[in-house]
Order: sequence, then C-alpha cells, then structure tokens
Amino acid sequence: MNRRWIILTGLLLVSLAGRLSAQELPWHDPSPHTVQFVTVDTNVKLEVLDWGGSGRALVLLAGEGGSAHVFDDFASKLTSGFHVYGITRRGYGASSAPSSGYAADRLGDDVLAVVDALKLERPVLVGHSIAGEELSSVGSRHPERVAGLIYLDAAYSYAFYDTSHGDLDIDLNELRGQINSLQSGAGNQKQLAQQLLQTTIPAFEKDLTQRQEEQAKRPRLPNPLPATAADLENFDAYRAFQKRVLGWPRTEANLRGQFELTPDGHLGKSRLTPGLHQALMAGLQKYTDVRVPILAIFASPADPGPYAHGDSEALATFEAYDSALTEAQANAVRAAGPSAHVVLLPHANHAIFLSNEADVLREMRVFLASLN
Repeated sequence: MNRRWIILTGLLLVSLAGRLSAQELPWHDPSPHTVQFVTVDTNVKLEVLDWGGSGRALVLLAGEGGSAHVFDDFASKLTSGFHVYGITRRGYGASSAPSSGYAADRLGDDVLAVVDALKLERPVLVGHSIAGEELSSVGSRHPERVAGLIYLDAAYSYAFYDTSHGDLDIDLNELRGQINSLQSGAGNQKQLAQQLLQTTIPAFEKDLTQRQEEQAKRPRLPNPLPATAADLENFDAYRAFQKRVLGWPRTEANLRGQFELTPDGHLGKSRLTPGLHQALMAGLQKYTDVRVPILAIFASPADPGPYAHGDSEALATFEAYDSALTEAQANAVRAAGPSAHVVLLPHANHAIFLSNEADVLREMRVFLASLN
C-alpha cells in the first residue's frame, strides 16, 4: 500500500471515529458476567447474571429500585471461592414487569424457580435491603432448599417481624386481608371477628401510637439537594451526584435499567413501572420462624450520606436514635436461635456492601466457611 493510500485510510478512520463519538458508541457492560432470562411465572421472565467462579453457589438479590447489576463490582470479589449469580426482581431492570405478583412469598417463589432452573444445590442467598423478605420467605417455608442466608442491611421487620414491637405496614396488610375475608364471607366468620377485635385491631392501634411517637422523636436531618440538569447530563455525572449526596454511586449498568435516555443522551424519565413501591409494601408479610443459618449485617449507626454531615449535632442525634432502633431489631434476629449471627458496622451506609466492602466480604467468608 503506497503512502497516499495510508494517508487517505487514516483520514477516513478519523472521520468515522468522530461520527461514532458524536452518535455515542454502543455501551458495553464491563462486568464479567453472562446474562440469561429464566421463566418463573406465566409471562414473567427474570434477568439472571452469572459471574462464574467455582464452589458453593451464591445468589445475590438487590434492594428496591435496583437490578442485579448493582452487584457488578462486588460480585467479582467472591468468584475466587464461590459461583456467583444475581437475580433481578420482577418489575425492575430487564426483568418482566407484570401488574401483579409482588407479595413476599411470590417473590420468594421466583427466586426458587431460578434456583431450580439453574439446578443449584442448596445455595446461599445474599440479599440487600428489601430483599430480606425474599430470604426469609425461602428460609421459613423451604429451609431445606438453602444452606444459609446473608442479610446485607436487610434484616428489618419485613424479614424478621418483632412481635413485641409490631410493624404498621405489615399489620395493616394483615388487617386488610382479614377485613376482606369478613366482607366476602370466607372462612369462619365468628372466629375471624374475634381475632379482629381481640388481636388484630388492638395491635394495629398500638402500631399507630408507636409510629406517632417515633415520628415525633425522629431527628430532622437536612434534605438532600435534588439532581440538577448538570447532574442528569450523563451517567458519569449522575453517579458523581449519587456519591456526593448519598456516599455511594450505583453502577452504570444498574442506572441504565432505571432511566430512559433522551434523544440527546441525557438521563430522562424513570423506566420503573408506577406503583411498584406500593405493590411491594402491600405484599409485606410476617416472618418469625427462619430455620437456617443466618448472617445479618447491619449499618449501625447508619450513615445517611455526605449531605447530612454539615450539621454535626443533628447527625449525632440521628445516630443515637438509629442505633437504638437497630439494636432492638438486631435482638429480634438474635432470637431466631444460635444459628443467627449478627454484626453491627458503625457508620456504614445502607448500601453496606459498597461503603464497607472489605468488612462485608470478611464477615461473609467467615460465615460461609462455617456452613455444611
């Protein structure tokens, strides 16, 4: 090839690269996983990530609003000793978003359907935040199916119901169910009426009183500033905003499942189906008998994020308040029996596997080494 053709070819490549950058090259997820979709219900498929590895299977479950991609960085730290998978809950990310099926036990059944499809033998389930309900659903109904459960700031009342304290949202769901049964004439009407009058309604009244007292005592932290147009310019800008405000940015792959893009490439409206949060709250259930080995790691006192660090007095008051509530909940988990191990990580963020990655990995490995 002569010099002229070399120059022309170079000019052509430069021109092509300029056009591609202007149009934005197709994005490639850098996390080393494969992706498949598993049918778990009629017309419902869940996104399942596989980071590989060898050894016992670990199945990672994201908190509310997140997809399995929130673990893209964390999961790779576990593949040296375990085979690591992640499941995106129905309604989120690339998984199907049906209008129903968000009760805790149904979501637990979704997880078991994936375990069956992948032919996993007694895996360990690892859940963040609201995923604690799926862990407890499986661990209380099908303890023989899993070797252990790891709650990453996820062992709150939706996972371990404290009968001495109650929970307004969970007890409200129970009250609604019993009233619906009473109205429809289902079941033993006399027994149902007695249960409402003697147990359910008094418990709900107690919950309302406790909620009012807790709201009155809850320290007032400053409100975080909302995202600006500059923060929504692209995914890097939004991740910087999350780190600045919350202390932890979600992975770009997770955010791509959460936001639509505008024609000029900015972050647009949410991809999440309206009403998902309400559907999850309406599906909360009571779990009091989880019969498998448990590791529950709490952020206590929790760090709400850098946005709250400006007022040291308000932050100290919040930390004392949060520590007291978390300790009460930790005791409810400890009551599960000698197989329940509780760890409190001071000043950790709710996204505890990101803010305190080394601590979480250490505690997980010790716990996993103890399992049969």
